[in-house]
Amino acid sequence: MDSGTHLVIGFGLAGLAYVDPIVAADPTVSTAVLIGTVLGSQAPDADTLLRLKGNAVYIKNHRGRSHSLPALLIWTALITLGLMLGFRDLPVWHVAMWVFIAVAFHVFTDLFNTYGTQAIRPFSEKWISWNIIHIFDPVIFISHLIAIFMWSVHLARPDVIFPILYAALAVYYIWRSWYHHYLESHLYEKDSRYEKGDRYYLIPTFHLYVWQIVKKKVNGHFVLGEYKHNQIKWIDTTSCAAHPAVEASKKHKDIASFLYFSSFACAELRHHDWGYEVRWIDVRYRHRRQYPFVAVVTMDKEFQFLDSYVGWLSDSRLEKKLRVNT
Repeated sequence: MDSGTHLVIGFGLAGLAYVDPIVAADPTVSTAVLIGTVLGSQAPDADTLLRLKGNAVYIKNHRGRSHSLPALLIWTALITLGLMLGFRDLPVWHVAMWVFIAVAFHVFTDLFNTYGTQAIRPFSEKWISWNIIHIFDPVIFISHLIAIFMWSVHLARPDVIFPILYAALAVYYIWRSWYHHYLESHLYEKDSRYEKGDRYYLIPTFHLYVWQIVKKKVNGHFVLGEYKHNQIKWIDTTSCAAHPAVEASKKHKDIASFLYFSSFACAELRHHDWGYEVRWIDVRYRHRRQYPFVAVVTMDKEFQFLDSYVGWLSDSRLEKKLRVNT
């Protein structure tokens, strides 16, 4: 989820903590838990600081080790220790429990997005992305704002408001998961262009009933479309290039980071007088017929690297950058 949603969830979990009699009975404890759940709901994304080492390092590692199984315990221990130093005589296990819930809930909700996490490290480095909930879901965000407002103006007790909120959200997640599975498993029936071996991936959007479709062909090419009003509209086709320059590009650290993260990468090759430009795109992130999540490397005719870029960029800005540097 986005940082704003994780923030309101942190406050929401602080409200939910009032179902714990130890928290509800002591304002000092409830304050510590509030700080702990807000920090815990943000802690796994501290790896955003990796941007300081460059986009390639960030893309390869964001939502990696910081969202792993050991990290759940590490973040919980660090935040709880900080709270123990800042407050006297806290019930450590109660505080630690709610901090852990906040950290774990952060990682759990991220699993439902398209970006995904490496949540089962160290057992596997597989990226888990269920493609069920958009990174910013208005239902989750607005429902939290309403609940927090009701709590702040004392319209109802937090131990009433927030159990109802999270029970409703549990139903919402179950419904979205079922709905996603149902639609995705029946797409081939609605696709007049279906061929044996086609695989379909349904990608959530900001709109609840509008989905992006990624169809992967047997030959590795992709067909991109939109599912809306019970209809499929095909929009674009990407033919992935096969060339020695494409294979050579995989040896560049920026491209290697991109391919480590994305299993939906497709290479485009452009020939120039001075050599080659290999552009890898992640077809899941399509915006107005562009693919802004890219890894690009330029090389001369002997496949010696000249320049590279990895990250989010529009076609026009990327072309301008490469013209300057080649």
